[in-house]
Amino acid sequence: MNKRKEIHFEVSERKVLLRIFDVVSVLFSLYIVGIAFNFNYFNISETNFYWTIVLGFYLSFIGSVFEMYNLQVASNQYQVIKSIILTSSITVLLYLLTPIYTPRLPSNRIQIFIFFIAIFLALFVWRMLYVRFLASNRFSKKVILICDKEQLKELVAGLQSADPHYSVLGFVNSDSANAQNGENVKIKNIDIDNLEQFVKKNSISEIVVASQKTDGITVNLYNQLIHLLENGYIIREYTQVYENLTQRIPVQYVSRDFYRYFPFSRSNQNHFYLIMVRLFEIIFSIIGLLVGLVLLPLILIGNLVGNRGKLFYTQERVGKNGKVFNIVKFRTMVKNAEKGGAVFATTNDSRITPFGKILRKSRMDEFPQFINILKGDMAVIGPRPERPVFVNEIAERMPFYETRHVIKPGLTGWAQVNYSYGETIDDSLIKLQYDLYYIKHRSLFLDFNIIFKTLSTVLLYKGQ
Repeated sequence: MNKRKEIHFEVSERKVLLRIFDVVSVLFSLYIVGIAFNFNYFNISETNFYWTIVLGFYLSFIGSVFEMYNLQVASNQYQVIKSIILTSSITVLLYLLTPIYTPRLPSNRIQIFIFFIAIFLALFVWRMLYVRFLASNRFSKKVILICDKEQLKELVAGLQSADPHYSVLGFVNSDSANAQNGENVKIKNIDIDNLEQFVKKNSISEIVVASQKTDGITVNLYNQLIHLLENGYIIREYTQVYENLTQRIPVQYVSRDFYRYFPFSRSNQNHFYLIMVRLFEIIFSIIGLLVGLVLLPLILIGNLVGNRGKLFYTQERVGKNGKVFNIVKFRTMVKNAEKGGAVFATTNDSRITPFGKILRKSRMDEFPQFINILKGDMAVIGPRPERPVFVNEIAERMPFYETRHVIKPGLTGWAQVNYSYGETIDDSLIKLQYDLYYIKHRSLFLDFNIIFKTLSTVLLYKGQ
């Protein structure tokens, strides 16, 4: 049994850790401030313990909106400071504006300032400690891959892009027909006979099996893996690891065995879930249209000055079961933007007008799509509807692309909140992985997660 274990937190464990210590650090800070200063706005006692619960809920909810629990943001000192400032400010403001569930507004304004400083400093100190120690390379997970040499680069890139601390130290080449180490492979090629020795010497945390060729798992390799398993080492299958780390389905890897790895979520056939979602969509769409009507005069003026064309335009999109419908949007591009034929929109697309950029960044160009949602062509959450010409082009090159159409397309979705605007076929592949992950894991929890991330995109003006 390997006694020497390196510390490594799984993705979900680190998110739970961040949430718990955010609340604990804030409560501890307020407790210290209450003792050191004449601070009586927030006092914890048996009669008002619910103040603590409300504060913890606000902190967790608003922190989710401003990406406090996005691991890439949490590990970046500059990005997390921005999130801390926004989270502290909005949490304090919301807490002050709900005196029914929280303490009465203090008569002394200095109490409000102390309350804000205590929350901000608590989050700042704890998160800087996290960046310095818990997000450092000393907590990396050391891994060995068992895979075909030709797939090594792609497999490693997929893992390390999701978790920079997922360190692949070596690989066992399971392709018996191509046993020589490649010129461009920088990761150590481990001989099967030396596998167990390498694992123990380098304190390997996990062995990931990614071979698609059954003949590559020889009797010798199989016996060594069993022996390592008996000695307490973790052995996992690559698609499971990839999905857990990236929250995407690796369709480019599982290839024709796709359906073996893709059990559809029961929520797709759960009538109660579908009724609740539809009720939410109707209410949300009515609210969205009312907000759109309030903003319409400003949008009309901006369109006259900045776009100089019709305000609305329609475009064919592919919906559920491949049914084509007309999507309604506010104009964001110049007239005759596609006179040369349909092309993907790009990040700095010259066809987008200055006012169109504002509409896209703020997501206001999406308001008319609430009409499509009320009609039942679209949902609030789902894969973004694509144009028929692009669907046909992508489906020819990409297996299982049509699987996106088993549910309604959405105003926002898992791919939209996790990946930038799709400009190429390769981008479409990555977005497909996210879309299929949503279809596989569809649930109220995931829906709320997408809503939080969408709010973050709108409030931080990150639309495209």
